[in-house]
Amino acid sequence: MTCFDAVFLSYDEPMANSLYSRLQRTLGGTVKRLHGVHGMRRAYRLCAEVVDREQFFLADGDFAIDTGFNPRAVEPLNEMVSMRVWRAINPVNGLSYGYGGLKLIRRSALREMGEAVDVLAALPGRIEFADQTAGITRFNQSPFHAWKAGFRECAMLARGSEYGMANNDARQRVEAWTASRDGEFASYAAAGAREGVAFARESARDAKRFNHLNDPSWLRARFTATHGDQAVSG
Repeated sequence: MTCFDAVFLSYDEPMANSLYSRLQRTLGGTVKRLHGVHGMRRAYRLCAEVVDREQFFLADGDFAIDTGFNPRAVEPLNEMVSMRVWRAINPVNGLSYGYGGLKLIRRSALREMGEAVDVLAALPGRIEFADQTAGITRFNQSPFHAWKAGFRECAMLARGSEYGMANNDARQRVEAWTASRDGEFASYAAAGAREGVAFARESARDAKRFNHLNDPSWLRARFTATHGDQAVSG
């Protein structure tokens, strides 16, 4: 048992059930689950309404927690910190940073969240990045999911990180994504990364169009238009 609640936020990830069970076993206690909520901003805000405590763990539906992660060793967030993000290992290019990582987050911060394409970048207060790796982001569960991960992340990195990441760091990460060659469906992640960079350039002056990155239906249609229906599930 820990002093924090926990939420597993899934949408359509093929491995979501098994990763949810893994999270429950590792964190202990009750891990609540939100599934299939359309719209990322709405989904994150709903997470704040299913927990009973101010601070809670939040895991995405493709996050495979390290079974050695010790939740009882986790310190609460300091007063001015709205979220802590642990590193996650990227299975297709070996990067290890906050993308897809486990989070400790304030319920009140989610309720006061502003507007940003990278939704959690709009939290009030300071965001803290832990040096520890807490698991693997298993986004490469199908061709579509691998492509979507590369497309969204590299579009946001190419346009300019909303977390204040240095341009050189962002560029190095885009290069790693576009060179992805390890693990399942790595070629789709690389293709998505390249297409995401192109999309960022196309949408540089069109904020409404850039917001399509948070629309699951638009993303799936974009993928199938280029890669075909047969590639959605592998």
